[in-house]
Amino acid sequence: MSEQFVIEHCSPTLAGIKTANMFTFRINKKTDVNKEVRDLNISLKEKGLRVIPLKKSENYVLIYMYRPDYLRRDLRHPKAMQILKKKGYDCSKAESCIKQLVDHLATDKVFPHEVGLFLGYPPEDVECFIKDPCDGVICSGCWKAYSNGNEAEKTFSRYKKCTEVFQRLNKKGKTMAQLTKKTDL
Repeated sequence: MSEQFVIEHCSPTLAGIKTANMFTFRINKKTDVNKEVRDLNISLKEKGLRVIPLKKSENYVLIYMYRPDYLRRDLRHPKAMQILKKKGYDCSKAESCIKQLVDHLATDKVFPHEVGLFLGYPPEDVECFIKDPCDGVICSGCWKAYSNGNEAEKTFSRYKKCTEVFQRLNKKGKTMAQLTKKTDL
């Protein structure tokens, strides 16, 4: 997968302003997904990022790029823990939750909407989406916001601007590793 592709789909996470991004990557029989993921992990590990495949089919793989420190923080939020426990997750470790998300993606007949918690979306909005995705939506962008629409709109705009800036800088020769911010919580 090209740097341009990853930048297009993950700039806010690369910049350290978002917990995680997910994207679908088209594969063929020659694609070595493990090598692609390993190469990304090697280049981004010291910046505090991790990349894993969540689900693979014959033609596509769902990739998850995240900041483990951010995810641990997000999943400790009381509302996030409540949602995950209700869905059968063991919330003792973020890594356990990711494994359980992988299991849900592999076995559930419907997409597990708690995935928003793994992307850094507000737990209140994730909870409302799970209850009824259409009822009470104030605005939508990366996610559907049911509360605090002004803040959500600002966040959507920030993510979009970040992606535009990263794409522009990449076209001017900056590599993904150069653009990626090392972060500490």
